[in-house]
Amino acid sequence: MTRTGIGHFTTDEARTAYLTAYDRAMELWPAPRQELDVDTAWGTVHVHRYGPATGEPVILLHGHAGHPSNWHPQIAALGGHHPVYAVSTLDDPGRSVQRAVAAGSAENAAWLDETLAGLELEHVHLVGSSYGGWLALNQAVHAPGRLASVALLDPGGIEKVPARFHAHMIAGLFGMLAPRTLRPALGRLLANPALAAPPEMLAPLMLGMRTYRPRARPAARPFTDEELRSVRLPVLALLGRRSALVRPRQALRRITALVPGARAEIVDRAGHGLNLERPDVVNDRLLHFTAAARRP
Repeated sequence: MTRTGIGHFTTDEARTAYLTAYDRAMELWPAPRQELDVDTAWGTVHVHRYGPATGEPVILLHGHAGHPSNWHPQIAALGGHHPVYAVSTLDDPGRSVQRAVAAGSAENAAWLDETLAGLELEHVHLVGSSYGGWLALNQAVHAPGRLASVALLDPGGIEKVPARFHAHMIAGLFGMLAPRTLRPALGRLLANPALAAPPEMLAPLMLGMRTYRPRARPAARPFTDEELRSVRLPVLALLGRRSALVRPRQALRRITALVPGARAEIVDRAGHGLNLERPDVVNDRLLHFTAAARRP
């Protein structure tokens, strides 16, 4: 489910260069933005906050090897209605500092629950993309006590990760080496929006690939039918029609058949990076969904 050890940068200089690029990427967020650190049994979790002082919070979980700046198209829209918190995942490069391995579903649910407790948050709307979607769904299964709803953007955990997803990631890595003027066209061809993302957002990704040495993270395991049936929260799933991770029609059928009351939608003209490719659709759906799930 997660890494089997704690990753590290090749040198202190590499870590400094990565964090400099990370901080620059976070300038894509609107201002003002707060930064918070929460100590858990698994390490110190770094969190970025934007939005009003009151209201039901939205928690954002990025995908594998990503970072909180990946959510920049969502922050102003969601932050107009909710306090927004974006977590820097413990076992990815970033400003979180991992000290122990979260080896399975229960441990991953525990470090995230401790993070929410440290932030003194309850009744939160948890939003996850890709591996972050796996974490969000895992939270709904194993530690739902602080959750009001869960929104999943092309998530892991619905079906076995296919070989084409790994090929898609490799193609994206080669695409990042192409001249910048060609990357948007390649991004459309490959349904990989990162290739057309702002250079500030890409810089830490590229540095992380070159200088961060993670312990291998096994592919996100599919949740069992029993686990999905156990979810008792409002659930929204948005799936990219051109997704490399899931077969959207089959994933939609499994989610709606097993998760009680779940809503699922296939988003046209989108691949795996829904929040970057179709931010207008994602923001609209999230705002309507969180409003419907709001505590009376």
